[in-house]
Amino acid sequence: MIHVLIIEDEFRAANQLQNMLKKCAFDYNLLDIIDTVEDAVTWFQTNEMPNLVFMDIQLADGLSFEIFQNVEVEAPIIFTTAFDQYAIQAFKVNSVDYLLKPIQQEDVQKALDKFSKSTQPEHIHTDVLKQLLSSIQTQTEQKNTKKRSGLLVKEGTGFVQIKIEDLLYVYSEDSITFGVTESKRYIIDETIDQLFNSLDQEQFYKINRGQIVAKKAIQKINPYFNHRVKLSILKERDQEFIVSRQKTSDFKAWMNW
Repeated sequence: MIHVLIIEDEFRAANQLQNMLKKCAFDYNLLDIIDTVEDAVTWFQTNEMPNLVFMDIQLADGLSFEIFQNVEVEAPIIFTTAFDQYAIQAFKVNSVDYLLKPIQQEDVQKALDKFSKSTQPEHIHTDVLKQLLSSIQTQTEQKNTKKRSGLLVKEGTGFVQIKIEDLLYVYSEDSITFGVTESKRYIIDETIDQLFNSLDQEQFYKINRGQIVAKKAIQKINPYFNHRVKLSILKERDQEFIVSRQKTSDFKAWMNW
């Protein structure tokens, strides 16, 4: 029995990965699902090491590589990422494998087959960690300079393109991603992470694992319990916009507040 830990901050992606694992020829036990760097560090400090870790790169409170700066992870890792081939070449150096989002069933099986054939765990070393961080930061900077202007969304039985500048906020509900403008709500055929990685992050902020808000849509910032803040947003649709505790300080800096 292989003991598996999933570190993923998006419910939809974590649920999808679980469903794919169930379809694979793989005898495993799911130990836990964790969505922040802080909780992952605590988990590794208080639990026995798993046999295999699926680890997303971007978590609710930062890059997952920060985990290795706080605790030694003596387990093979399969990274999951929405970054393209350029940034993830470094994963081949020391990880078991990587899965490029949107993850495909056959890719999960291939990664598990590779894991099953490995003779000993491979660890993330400091020099490799630096290389990974450098690659991700470089690509993030490049993506942020290429400001996406349009977004293909579903309308009726077809698709239309809307302007990114018209988006007020994006949210995930029942594993569906929605984008809201002044006049309408649209279904977006991308995950929250995929969309956020392509947006101008001076204008859009991912306040928690399921919501992205545009700076121009924020009307008011209100104190909220447990050191969080709650936002008043234009055209709210029965949504509460609460900035996660781990992101509150960074959000205030982003708002110059």
